[in-house]
Amino acid sequence: MTAIINEAVEVLKNGGVILYPTDTIPGVGCDATNKEAVSKVFDIKNRPAQKSMILLVNSDAMLQRYVAEVPEMAWDIIDLSEKPTTIIYPKGVNLPEICLADDKSIGIRMVKTGYLFQLIQKLGKPLVSTSANFSGEPSPSKMEEINPLLAKKVDFIVNLPSESKNVASAIIKLELNGEFKIIRK
Repeated sequence: MTAIINEAVEVLKNGGVILYPTDTIPGVGCDATNKEAVSKVFDIKNRPAQKSMILLVNSDAMLQRYVAEVPEMAWDIIDLSEKPTTIIYPKGVNLPEICLADDKSIGIRMVKTGYLFQLIQKLGKPLVSTSANFSGEPSPSKMEEINPLLAKKVDFIVNLPSESKNVASAIIKLELNGEFKIIRK
């Protein structure tokens, strides 16, 4: 497993795009701080540029580096959620504009265990995590369901067993004033 993680990190550090099992459904990802790599992800997926990306982080400190202000409620959600939960924060910072929504918000999910935690730790930066499908197609729930044409477009495939229940994350949008909206349960 360590060799695969090391190889994936090298690809990411060099601006490459990976296909990988996540804590939810399979993802296409890159170093979220590398604008050119993020653009490649959009191109590979034929994804409209106005759709923002979800990022994965593995620590409170990393989260705070890329969000202008973390709403107080976010810490409880991160600590108490029983399933992977993506939180949309009001304002992303230290990221390429292409990662942010039109209103400058950013969706981020905290990974606490497993190989993904290690991969993000070794990379030292957030990882883009968008579903492993062409835009408009259904999202695959397992690596075996990924369109082979998509798999041929990435630079590296992380061939490790999934650590998930193969369902998309919950998504909650938080505001600094305490308001929230559940986008996906």
